[in-house]
Amino acid sequence: MMSPANAAIVEALSVKTINIESSFLFLLTTYLRLHSLITTKTPNMSFTFSEEFISKKLHEAIQAAGPSSDGFSEVTLNEDTRVKCAAVLVPLIWQDNEWHLLFTRRTNKVESHKGQVSFPGGACDEGEITPEQTALREAEEEIGIRPEDVKVLGRLANLITITYFRVTPVVGVIKWPNVFRIGEHEVARVFTIPLGWLANPSNRWQFDRSDLKRSLIAYHPYDGELLWGATARMTVDFLNVLGY
Repeated sequence: MMSPANAAIVEALSVKTINIESSFLFLLTTYLRLHSLITTKTPNMSFTFSEEFISKKLHEAIQAAGPSSDGFSEVTLNEDTRVKCAAVLVPLIWQDNEWHLLFTRRTNKVESHKGQVSFPGGACDEGEITPEQTALREAEEEIGIRPEDVKVLGRLANLITITYFRVTPVVGVIKWPNVFRIGEHEVARVFTIPLGWLANPSNRWQFDRSDLKRSLIAYHPYDGELLWGATARMTVDFLNVLGY
């Protein structure tokens, strides 16, 4: 059993981490709002690609990526690096005559990435042999989307996160309209953003962080939500596959 003294130390470290994350997000949001004010706006496009076109582009990109299918890494990798298996669903929905991406905002009850925007997903369970199995299971657990209501179109290149997960993004079309059953411990909100808005360069900012020696992608706030980090990079990776 943890002693009261140790418990106090753990609690203090947890509070310190939360305060650091909150301060960073506050500064990032402030910078993005200022950046939005000084950025010359260009019109958003309406994305109406067929499912067949999207699937073709995804398969071509994975073939070009090679056997490992690894893309961007948030950490420096070497031969001793050990990564864990994970997958997310990148959910497409057809709404108002154009494609949208569906996102979730995590609750403050989860262990990591509290309050951050993400795709439904998580670590692979024992016995799961494909990223599709993991992504579809997690989507059902988090937002109640049944696997049979998802038409998988393909995958994006893997992304290695700062927490040493090799995440495979699985792109799929969700039957729409649909009814969500929210896992209240994990998900605070489900929302969508038009793909045309996400593809517009004037709606996002990519900058270098000297402490990480890597670039960070962050979108201007949309409907009060802040899309940044690994989820923003997966979004841009998907757009790049489509030619944007």
